[in-house]
Amino acid sequence: MINKQFRLAKRPVGLPTDDVWEYREEPVAEINDGELLVQTHYISLDPAMRGWMNDTRSYMPPVGLGDVMRAGTLGQVLKSRNSAFAEGDFVNGALGVQTHSVTDGKGLMKIDPSIAPLPLYMSVLGMTGMTAYFGLLDICDPQADETVLVSGAAGAVGSVVGQIAKIKGCRTVGIAGGAEKCNMLLSEYGYDAAIDYKNEELAPALRKHCPKGIDVYFDNVGGEMLDLVLARINMKARISICGAISQYNSTSGIRGPANYLSLLVNRAKMEGFLVFDYAKQFRAAAIEMGQWMAAGKLKSKEHIVEGIETFPKTFLMLFSGENNGKLMIKV
Repeated sequence: MINKQFRLAKRPVGLPTDDVWEYREEPVAEINDGELLVQTHYISLDPAMRGWMNDTRSYMPPVGLGDVMRAGTLGQVLKSRNSAFAEGDFVNGALGVQTHSVTDGKGLMKIDPSIAPLPLYMSVLGMTGMTAYFGLLDICDPQADETVLVSGAAGAVGSVVGQIAKIKGCRTVGIAGGAEKCNMLLSEYGYDAAIDYKNEELAPALRKHCPKGIDVYFDNVGGEMLDLVLARINMKARISICGAISQYNSTSGIRGPANYLSLLVNRAKMEGFLVFDYAKQFRAAAIEMGQWMAAGKLKSKEHIVEGIETFPKTFLMLFSGENNGKLMIKV
């Protein structure tokens, strides 16, 4: 049995080029007592992975040079010498960009494919959905009739944020790139308005579509977009910092918010969060979101690319905006 894997060969500068990766094929190791062998079915591709490649202090150690690239995964147990897992169990965790993993089971969670299709456990019922749920509801506490603005609104997290905000009775405005994605925000995800940042000037578009100002901003982009939003926030506004994809591949340093004094003037708050902090609440959130899906209030869209060999090219889709919905590789 052969394990196909991608390892981090060097630290990228800007967008990761092909020489950042080392592709290997090697025999799958035998398992010892307490271990299990997992065959990967799906690999999650997320913007946060780009940050894990940098040798900088963060919320978790960087991926080591020569190590298998860290990534969320979903797979099936082929062999087990661990009493907590049986052969045939489906599990998700962070086993990396590889087809097979020998693990002690720490950090793995069993899932039930009879409840929902496997890809949903990588999207709305997985970390993507959890990020949207807690980043919006816990950090921002949106109230009915408030204006909620979402950047990266057609992405995996943003599309769920907008739908949850609508469920809570808010007016939702999404920022996305291109007419196709903006139309999708309106027709599929129920946004009240969409701003095409690639073809519209953002400042006048914010004035037009957020005439009463912005009460809640869910930020996936950062940079100049965050600055323009800060100029439009209302009194007691809440901003959730989920990510800053505009900054991840910068070669000239990270750009922070110049308009941060707007937080002072408006007695507003801007707060970052990590979804892992809510791990004990995942099950309850998944149950509620599953109920919303059953009621037709919440939709999920997955962008699935086949073949682990496509990883270097598929990963770049996150930064070009080519993907529609949650991006993953089907191994």
